[in-house]
Amino acid sequence: MSSSGCVLIVDDDSSVRAVIAEYLGENGYETMQADSGEAMREALGTRVPDVVLLDVRLGREDGLSLARYLREHFDLGIIMVTAAGDIVDRVVGLEVGADDYIAKPFDPRELRARLRSVMRRLHKSPVADPVTPAARGSAYVAVGSCKLDLSAHRLFDAANEEIALTSMEFDLLKVFTEHPNQVLSRDQLLNFTRNRDWQPFDRSIDIRIARLRRKIEPDPDHPQLIKTIRNAGYMYTPRPR
Repeated sequence: MSSSGCVLIVDDDSSVRAVIAEYLGENGYETMQADSGEAMREALGTRVPDVVLLDVRLGREDGLSLARYLREHFDLGIIMVTAAGDIVDRVVGLEVGADDYIAKPFDPRELRARLRSVMRRLHKSPVADPVTPAARGSAYVAVGSCKLDLSAHRLFDAANEEIALTSMEFDLLKVFTEHPNQVLSRDQLLNFTRNRDWQPFDRSIDIRIARLRRKIEPDPDHPQLIKTIRNAGYMYTPRPR
């Protein structure tokens, strides 16, 4: 049977790791295990998994710091494991780059569904070759001083240096460029990006847009490209040429 993907389980509770690894193994996943941030880095030196299942409450190095490290250094999915009802950890986890979260205690079937969802989003975009949009001749659109390569799902700054985008960030930016000067509600953005399978709470859209602003706005604290329309949603206003 072919593998459904590789998952690195990062949790300092050996019994939890064993239960998750057994369940995922029975359902076609390859698994790796780590009990700390140090062990996680060692595992990543051996193999980069498709998804890291990362517990927020680790003993020495917290999961939020590790999520930030993973997002900065690897192209993989991140699912945070949080305590039940702990909204703060979920918000911060998404803000530092996690793709989804799941709260303890969780049904293994829910975990499997979330893994499938994250992997679908990870693999829906083709792998791009490491050349600039001008060299490849692909269609791209201006986003302020940046360029969005529509075919390769990549963003470049004015110096043609690539700006890292997650799949969801690309989808949002593409939708905005397709609907300039239109107010789009959170509900519309979820529909346009076809991310109905990913909406743990409304703040997910707000967090993604905050991260986009840090990448494309000259002054993210006073955005001019993606504007907030109070009680309505967001509006993309192309910069005058």
